[in-house]
Amino acid sequence: MDKVFKALSDTTRRLLLDRLHEDNGQSLGGLCAGLEMSRQAATQHLALLEAANLVTTVRRGREKLHYLNPVPIHALQERWIDKFDRPRLAALGALKQKAESAMTTPHTAKPDFVYTTYIEATPQKVWQALTDADITAAYWGHHNVSDWQPGSAWEHRRTDGSGVADVIGTVVEATAPTRLVVTWASPGDERPEGPSTVTFDLKPLGGTVQLTVTHENLRDDAERRQAAGGWSAVLSNLKTYLETGKLLPLPAWS
Repeated sequence: MDKVFKALSDTTRRLLLDRLHEDNGQSLGGLCAGLEMSRQAATQHLALLEAANLVTTVRRGREKLHYLNPVPIHALQERWIDKFDRPRLAALGALKQKAESAMTTPHTAKPDFVYTTYIEATPQKVWQALTDADITAAYWGHHNVSDWQPGSAWEHRRTDGSGVADVIGTVVEATAPTRLVVTWASPGDERPEGPSTVTFDLKPLGGTVQLTVTHENLRDDAERRQAAGGWSAVLSNLKTYLETGKLLPLPAWS
């Protein structure tokens, strides 16, 4: 948390986060446009934001795109808002302000959302937590069911014994324990643009795992709002579950 508070203490860095909130997934040049700031200065500020996990990056071609990462903001909410029993709408409103991202162009090559969290575990344990039906039921509220082979179907089934799947898709890529790619859609939702795609990238870093979740091809603002609240909560719960064995409340989206 020290790195998060240090990063947020600077006016310029907060301005950069505000610009990513307005238009997520910007290049360095885009972030500097209209600001009295050199590329070198912006790079230094962004490095501090990345070190605090408030910004994460992905490469698309020759460009490096920067994304506002809501996971640390969600952790702040859990530690300093929820435990003091603040009104729930106020807590969700604070998270929504930091986590939402408005996409200015409906058809774009850049991902809609990129989230990164760091988990004190091995890549094998994080992979198992993403693909084991019983473990996902514990922290995600649904059984993730598949044989996890490329081309196989997968389902996000309710835990009430009804067998109903709220999300279905196909396993596009499964390279244990480093990368999992699945399509993501509601049953019966046949969209012209096709289903959205979720990618889980796992990278070992000493005794931790850097887990990056990329969600692409979301249809509209309603789906983006669901993703903004849903993924940050699920990843926080996954981290808490693997590190402490405890569970946190989950939103209905999960």
